[in-house]
Amino acid sequence: MPSVSAARYGKDNIRLYKVVRDEASKTQTVYEMTVCVLLEGAIETSYTEADNSVVVATDSMKQTTYIMAKQHPVNPPELFGSILANHFVQKYKHIHTAHVNIVQHRWTRMEIEGKPHPHSFFRDGAEKRVVQADAIEGKGIEIRSGIAELLVLKSTGSMFHSFVRDEYTALPETWDRILSTSVDAGWKWSTFPTLEDVQKEVGKFDETHAKAREITFRLFAQEESPSVQNTMYKMCEQILAAAPLVTDVDYSLPNKHYFEIDLSWHKGLKNTGKDAEVAFPMSSAVTLALA
Repeated sequence: MPSVSAARYGKDNIRLYKVVRDEASKTQTVYEMTVCVLLEGAIETSYTEADNSVVVATDSMKQTTYIMAKQHPVNPPELFGSILANHFVQKYKHIHTAHVNIVQHRWTRMEIEGKPHPHSFFRDGAEKRVVQADAIEGKGIEIRSGIAELLVLKSTGSMFHSFVRDEYTALPETWDRILSTSVDAGWKWSTFPTLEDVQKEVGKFDETHAKAREITFRLFAQEESPSVQNTMYKMCEQILAAAPLVTDVDYSLPNKHYFEIDLSWHKGLKNTGKDAEVAFPMSSAVTLALA
């Protein structure tokens, strides 16, 4: 007889907004995120016998997310994801693992006449803060934090040469090129035995996110990059050194190439080498994981 080897189900695209009001300063801070909840456990009979008695309704997952957001902080998202995942494992004895994925969308405070506005914000780019929090019965809480869709570009200070050249190679070597990429970076934390252990280290999450972002910017901007591979390795290395509770770091830096366009056919117009100003954008992908 066939059997269910693995199963999980849940609710995706839970849109969540929360405002935090500081009455003393009359300042408000807003958070917006998209949440996905997936559950695993003794749910096989819902598939094999149409037994809905083991099913936590996906609408209940959504409502629980809103209730937990009302009752607990939603920032840092690592803490909120841990609270939410831990709730499902503690509340339902037949649920043994809860996966919570959070995508936090940016709202940056406006400055009006040189001063931060108390309650007005703007979306300053596609960059997102991402978190995966998994509560696993008998093991603890596993957290992966990250940055997604951080688009960066520098107009010089990158090169690529001395790569394999053979009968299939058409790409010319270059000692100065535009470097652009959409940064996806992630770092995995040591397993937290309990929710209380997550709460004890809560200050590390924002601190490490800020450090990872600073390291990414600094090395991208200052490194005379011989290749994307070498630059991302150094980024991973420095994040591991800066955050002792982090065990693994991974980067995806898809190259967004800007190729010179030879315009010499038009009246000898110079647009290559030191005269290059107009370029043609296109993309490729590079990834790395480091532990």
